[in-house]
Amino acid sequence: MKPQSIRIIQEEHGTIAAIAKSLGMMIERGPHDDLPGYFEVVGAMLFYIDEFPERLHHPKETELLFPKVAQRAPETAELIARLDKEHERGEASIRELQYLLKAWEMLGPTRREAFEVAARRHLHFYMEHMRLEESVILPAALKVLDADDWKEIDAAFASNVDPLNGKYPRDPIYDRLFTRIVTRAPAPIGLGES
Repeated sequence: MKPQSIRIIQEEHGTIAAIAKSLGMMIERGPHDDLPGYFEVVGAMLFYIDEFPERLHHPKETELLFPKVAQRAPETAELIARLDKEHERGEASIRELQYLLKAWEMLGPTRREAFEVAARRHLHFYMEHMRLEESVILPAALKVLDADDWKEIDAAFASNVDPLNGKYPRDPIYDRLFTRIVTRAPAPIGLGES
C-alpha cells in the first residue's frame, strides 16, 4: 500500500501543475482588453504558488523526505542536492515574477516581455522539477524507507491542507483566493468571461 505522504505529494503536485498550466494558458492568451482582470488572476496564481508550495510543500520534502532518501539511496544524493537548491531559489523566483508582473502593471507594455519570458522559464523549470521528484525520488523512497520513516513523513504531510486541491474542506482564509482564481480567470481556464 502506498504511504499517505506519497499520495499527498502527488495530489499536491497535481494541483501545482494545474495552476502552472493555467498560468501558462493565461500568458499565451494574454490580457486581451482586460488588463486589470489579467493582473488580478495572474497575481492570485503567483500568490498561491508562493503561499502553498513554497511555504508548506517544499520545506517538508527538503527537511523530511529528501535527507532520508539521500542517506539510504546514495545514487539519488546528487539529484536531491539539485532539487534542494531549486527549493531554496523557489521563493526568490516567485517574488521576481510578482515584481515583474507589477512592473508591467505599473509601467506599461514595455515590461510585458520580461514578465512573460521569466514566467515561461519558471513554469518549465517547475514542471521538470516535479517530474524528477515523481520519476526518481519517490520511487527510490518507496524502495528504501521503512515503516517508521513513513510514519514520520506521513504525519508531516497530513498537516498540509492544499487550499486549491478540492479534497479537503476549504479553509475560509483561502476560499477568497480560490474563488478569485476560478471566477475571474477567463474560460476555458476558469469560469470568467472569455
